[in-house]
Amino acid sequence: MSVSTPFKMRLVHLDLKGAPPKVSYLSEIFPLFRALGANGLLIEYEDMFPYEGPLRLLRAKYAYSPSEIKEILHLAGLNELEVIPLVQTFGHMEFVLKHAAFAHLREVGPFPCTLNPHEAESLALVGAMIDQVLELHPGARWLHVGCDEVYYLGEGEASRRWLQQEQNSTGKLCLSHMRAVASHVQTRHPSVTPLVWDDMLRDLPEDQLAASGVPQLVEPVLWDYAADLDVHGKVLLMQKYWRCGFPRLWAASAFKGATGPSQAVPPIKHHLKNHVQWLQVAGSRPTDSLQGIILTGWQRYDHFSVLCELLPAGVPSLAACLQLLLHASLAHSPTRHPWDWGTALRPSASCRGFDGDAKAKVENLLGISNLEMMDPVREGAGSFPGSNILALVTQVSLHLRSSVDALLEGNTYVIGWFSPYHRRRKLIHPVMVQHIQPAALSLLAQWSTLVQELEVALQLAFYPDAVEEWLEENVHPSLQRLQALLQDLSEVATPPSPPTSPGRDAAQDP
Repeated sequence: MSVSTPFKMRLVHLDLKGAPPKVSYLSEIFPLFRALGANGLLIEYEDMFPYEGPLRLLRAKYAYSPSEIKEILHLAGLNELEVIPLVQTFGHMEFVLKHAAFAHLREVGPFPCTLNPHEAESLALVGAMIDQVLELHPGARWLHVGCDEVYYLGEGEASRRWLQQEQNSTGKLCLSHMRAVASHVQTRHPSVTPLVWDDMLRDLPEDQLAASGVPQLVEPVLWDYAADLDVHGKVLLMQKYWRCGFPRLWAASAFKGATGPSQAVPPIKHHLKNHVQWLQVAGSRPTDSLQGIILTGWQRYDHFSVLCELLPAGVPSLAACLQLLLHASLAHSPTRHPWDWGTALRPSASCRGFDGDAKAKVENLLGISNLEMMDPVREGAGSFPGSNILALVTQVSLHLRSSVDALLEGNTYVIGWFSPYHRRRKLIHPVMVQHIQPAALSLLAQWSTLVQELEVALQLAFYPDAVEEWLEENVHPSLQRLQALLQDLSEVATPPSPPTSPGRDAAQDP
């Protein structure tokens, strides 16, 4: 295979703050990542890291053990996947600041998302987290320290006092904390380079950014998950960062987790267009202008949000995006159209390279007969690790709620003879029970069988809390509506006990 990608590093992001996979599943999926073209992992541990000492309370119930972390790194090494750990150190600190022991370090008292940068204890906290993570990643060359979406910065009491001083600003405050965190990494772990998400840097004045010292300490990761990413704007932003003194830049796209907080299956067309745009950004600059690209796969929008696409559901999207990055050769004409996934999975005027061979490789690796016409419900979702989860999740997301709605809100007998009014009053024409009950029982049996199969599949890849959450969010509401209908039917269909004759003792023998 001839590889001419502008991204020499291609990292798959594992977002472990929701539905973290079991190590046994990672052992199955890592070889596929490598075969598809990935050569690295960005692992966002959050509360799945086995913190010790005062930080032990950060651990989730099913947090990986130190031996499991070592096993993950071993598996990654066997598959030539370089691991970059990610530790949030400023924003998205909910998994830390939700705990009473650390609540006093919030920037704004009621909100656990952002760390107070004025407290010495804040830096000591994130420094201890960094040290523990890097202790279990002895060969790491990079550490991602987050620093994205630092909401409410400047709104805390200490920040407001600080901002009243001349020449102080929220931008300066942000850069000060980034510099402190990066300096800790440089001092304690001199062979490790910090990465940061770039959104808090984008709008800062060039002179302020250049004078802050931050460009000499970190490498920004420019992230944008939109299908209509502004290519020219990204090129201008890269030029700004270079003028400010950043030696290397990274890109971040998305293969899942970026199109809705409760999305069940990724819209592949959207994610492919996003990668086409990033290829155009990279192609507009000299070779190796970007150190690499991180294909993010968000599992939650934040610590408290619902689960979005499970990792197995995102594999076809990841496969197509990785192969696009490896094989695409972009024409730089801004007038040409992005890839039309809907017409056919083939190169268009703007994206040559995802040709028959590349498409065939994806189909072969995933065990899919035709990627562009993939129908997980009718034909199955392939033979890759977790493909059965994708097929069952797709069926649930496409058909469970709609089938229950069709019965409860579209069935003539239900809406005409067993409406909410009838159900509250336990009223029904007896013959209507015979029309409604068999259909409801059949539908419940059909879905109960499928859900049992899905639950078994999920339990093989995920821990019990993730299985429970996904089913409770996506399955139980519809099944409970169906079960409630059957319960109401059973109550009205059961004939009442005959009344006792007046003046007669019901217990008296005849």
